[in-house]
Amino acid sequence: MKRIGLFGGTFDPPHVGHLTICKTVLSSLSLDEVWLIPTYQPPHKQPPEASFEHRNNMLQYLISHEPQLKISKVESERRGRSYTIETVKILKEREINSQFFFIIGGDMVEYLPKWYAIDELKTMIQFVGVTRPGSDFVDQSVLKVNMEETDVSSTVIREQIERHEHPEGLPIKVYDYIKEHGLYGS
Repeated sequence: MKRIGLFGGTFDPPHVGHLTICKTVLSSLSLDEVWLIPTYQPPHKQPPEASFEHRNNMLQYLISHEPQLKISKVESERRGRSYTIETVKILKEREINSQFFFIIGGDMVEYLPKWYAIDELKTMIQFVGVTRPGSDFVDQSVLKVNMEETDVSSTVIREQIERHEHPEGLPIKVYDYIKEHGLYGS
């Protein structure tokens, strides 16, 4: 059975912190692959600044040298709000011989009870919480993976670009793409 990590997010823009999370979980849990799933329209926050196409293209640059990392466009195929349970149902239908591990930040574990259809979702996948130094959680149903601190944020990167500063934590190919397409006020 194939072991696949699922890592959803807006990736607006994707950065080395996202890459570090994927590689850490891939190694820690001996997964075969990790699929990055850019949300089409997040249910819990404002729409991303960059279009789905731009975010997908930036992700391609981010993972270009990582053969075990893939991008799934499943949420753009569905359109509309991106509820995790709907995405997982589709992926389980397509990948019947796979076991899925859904990766979230350790700080998000406490919000799992508020997720749409969480009880059903927990029967379909294994949640993985990534913790950083100084953070922890107590939900025994969530696998814990410890990771070194990566002080990178998409919000901060967007603000740095808007101020015409060189953003930290952004691979040069992703930054070149942002400048070429005039994203985030560049």
